[in-house]
Amino acid sequence: MQGHTVEKIGGTSMSDYEAVRDNIIDLNRPPHALYNRVFVVSAYSGTTNGLLEDQSTNKPGVYALFANDDSDSKWSDRLTEVADEMLARNKKLFPNEHTRRHADQLVNDRIEGIRNCLLDLQRICSCGHFQLEEHLSTVREMLAGLGEANSAFNLALLMQHEGVNARFVDLTGWQETDKLSIDDKIKKELADYDFSKEMLIVTGYAHCKESMLRAYGRGYSEITFSKIAEITEAKEAIIHKEYHLSSADPKVVGDEKVSPIGRTNYDVADQLSLIGMEAIHPKSAKGLRKKNIPLRVKNTFQPDHDGTLITNDYVSDEPCVEIVAGKHNVFALDVFDQDMTGEQVHFLNIQQIAQDCKVSLLAREHNANTVTLYISSGFQGINKLKKRLQDNYVNAEISSRKVAVISVIGSDMNVPGILADVSNALADDNISILAIQQGMRQVDIRVIVSNDSYKDAIRALHRRFFESSKVVCKHKVA
Repeated sequence: MQGHTVEKIGGTSMSDYEAVRDNIIDLNRPPHALYNRVFVVSAYSGTTNGLLEDQSTNKPGVYALFANDDSDSKWSDRLTEVADEMLARNKKLFPNEHTRRHADQLVNDRIEGIRNCLLDLQRICSCGHFQLEEHLSTVREMLAGLGEANSAFNLALLMQHEGVNARFVDLTGWQETDKLSIDDKIKKELADYDFSKEMLIVTGYAHCKESMLRAYGRGYSEITFSKIAEITEAKEAIIHKEYHLSSADPKVVGDEKVSPIGRTNYDVADQLSLIGMEAIHPKSAKGLRKKNIPLRVKNTFQPDHDGTLITNDYVSDEPCVEIVAGKHNVFALDVFDQDMTGEQVHFLNIQQIAQDCKVSLLAREHNANTVTLYISSGFQGINKLKKRLQDNYVNAEISSRKVAVISVIGSDMNVPGILADVSNALADDNISILAIQQGMRQVDIRVIVSNDSYKDAIRALHRRFFESSKVVCKHKVA
């Protein structure tokens, strides 16, 4: 199966069919270039929010309403709204009524199948012998798969209408009884296709033993994408997004000020994923690294740009900063206890308690009598962790506050005085540093600032390393 690429199309890109058709698939390619590509697609932008919950606004979707069980009608009404949105999109995508009926049938069949399933589950759990909480994870997985099934099926239909030999590959497990591992499922589903003659449009959600949402969160489509690339031994893995992997977040710094990175390595990609500015899900990069498969991140709306190529062996020609990234609304949790002095076991024990509470650790630090954890979980997880820690360390002072974690990252940042440059850039904008960390591998410097200083800190550091006359490293073209 060698000689092909595996390409992921993000939700915002999927919502613009003309851009996908013209900029990503490009029907003007000769046959040998048109095929030998496997496309793994996300749900249309906003669809998964409607099915689960909106992560930005906390507006409940079908799952959240069903889980809260406030009213039988609320989740069902929201499911109808999602169906109406899907059918309205189909109407715009398919002027041909005959083709549209096929697209609408998938939506109607699965929406009503899900509705009946949830109603039956409510009835069963109402008798008291079955607990709804035991089934919520399965409900969440089933709902998530609908979004990718809709978008992948539609794209396959549209490509067929354009004369392409496209095939819809459904990994969502709809009405299937088998539950294979993710690896076995991919091998089974892709075994009979000829990549050189068929264009595969694959759902980003895969129903498997691992339970994609529970294991990987909302980044599950990148797991599916990377697994397919790894298992089929792709020559390159490509992610198509609505923006470049740039020197900073353009929404914070400004489109006109940032520039695409061009080249970097998987080490840098790991640092980015840790703080949420994902080039790729951290757990999905592992297989690509081991198989030595290059990863390219491209901007859907700038098809002539090569994007950013991520490989194992790249190191910048000169030591430099390649990107400034950050995450705000992070909880810094301090555990101060003088009895911990000289006892290293407490640091490990506190980390284990945090792991048991299933909170997401971004970083950790400790001195003689204090352990600080930087956590990106919500209030519920923080409060649970606080209680567990207080039970184990009854004499400790435990406190938390919201902070922002800002990182300057590069494949080689062994530059004398770079730590002073970071400090001075922030000081010049009257931004106080609450904590600072630099590892011996010289790939990142992490600073902790107040939550309110998040955007100002990003802008200040980007000005220093990318907009000033002192910049020593230019981005490399992939």
